[in-house]
Amino acid sequence: MKIRERLSLLFTLLTAAILLLFAALVYYAAYQNRETEFYNRLKKEGITKANLFFTAKVDTATLQKIYKNNRETINEVEVAIYDTTFQLRYHDALDIDFVKETEQMIDEIRKKNEVRFYQKEWQVIGLLFHVDQKDYIIMAAAYDQFGYKKLQNLRNTILIIFICSIIFIYATGRFFSKKALSPVTEIVYKVKSITASNLDLRLNNSIGKDELAELSSTFNEMLDRLEKSFDAQKQFVSNISHELRTPLASMITELELSTHKERSIADYQLVIENVLTDAQKLARLSTSLLDFAKASYDPSEISFKEIRLDEILLDARQQVQRKNPSYLIDILYENEVENDDEISINGNEYLLKVAFANLFENACKFSENKKSVVSISVQNENVVLHFVDEGIGIAEEELIHIFTPFYRGSNKKYSEGHGIGLSLTQKIVKLHDGEIAVSSEVGKGTKFTLEFPHL
Repeated sequence: MKIRERLSLLFTLLTAAILLLFAALVYYAAYQNRETEFYNRLKKEGITKANLFFTAKVDTATLQKIYKNNRETINEVEVAIYDTTFQLRYHDALDIDFVKETEQMIDEIRKKNEVRFYQKEWQVIGLLFHVDQKDYIIMAAAYDQFGYKKLQNLRNTILIIFICSIIFIYATGRFFSKKALSPVTEIVYKVKSITASNLDLRLNNSIGKDELAELSSTFNEMLDRLEKSFDAQKQFVSNISHELRTPLASMITELELSTHKERSIADYQLVIENVLTDAQKLARLSTSLLDFAKASYDPSEISFKEIRLDEILLDARQQVQRKNPSYLIDILYENEVENDDEISINGNEYLLKVAFANLFENACKFSENKKSVVSISVQNENVVLHFVDEGIGIAEEELIHIFTPFYRGSNKKYSEGHGIGLSLTQKIVKLHDGEIAVSSEVGKGTKFTLEFPHL
């Protein structure tokens, strides 16, 4: 069921419930009013006939004749008069006697002064009447044909109005819900036309600050992020293709040249060495891309545990020096660590080791003395790492780009690389709720500062 139909039905049901409650209250009030008014009429008729019988001394035959004549045209009130000893003094139609009074009924009226009740659909009232210092019981009963007819007409009128109102309300609800949700229909139509090839399309923001305007704005923001993500992905794929093409082209060229003519063993060895070097470049690039993909996972898909950062630094140093024995890496403590929690974080050991190894390698390969120094300090709720080298430094205009994937600055002439290391390091640090900052001066060195919230 569409929202428009659901809203129309809910609106109709709610209004119907309110109308039904209102109609029930009106009908109940009318029912109660009819009942009270007819009891009052019975009381008045009974007292009037008792006055005619006792005070005006109208004889019984005359009163009964009046009753019978009136009964032929209207629902005349049937009146019976008893004394307190249950002796009948007068009755309009003893042959009919609809109420069938009993002695217990008379005693109850005498004690309560007045009793009201129903005899089938007839209303009956019994009351104590005092005249000439004597007490009498007056019984008056009748069927309120006119009152019930009015109630029936009221009920039919309410039913007709209720049904017509529901139909009108439903039609009106459909109209207004369609009008209110027309911007949603427009949004759906526009969204269906947006594909990967035209992510530059945007929804028209509704005038005002309602929920639909907020929805359009939020959707446009999502499209902005998607467009940037797609552009970054295209750029990423393009850069990967370029990085892969260079060593592959070199390998293919070396191998093709080696098959054109007979060569010496030394020449073949040189070709093998060159191809092996290019293959190693591809292996390093593949490893970097794999680590980059891991760092881009949803955090919920990466296993975290309690680890000490100094232990990860030692493992990263050992890993780097195993591949490059000439690299010098020092690890220092700036202040005393009172407990393990101060230098422990909730993190992924493998990814942090990759990040620290990247910083060690960058510091050493761009420094003449091949040395990197990392200092550990605890500041409030954070553990801070400073990676310092005395290398060639980074130009100020290049600092804002160093965390961009595949970006290589002017220092690329000093060492080979793919421009993935620092962007990967930044991703890993952010993944651990950390912060990374860099400061550098050309010819004097570079300092990377990493902050992680400790346990």
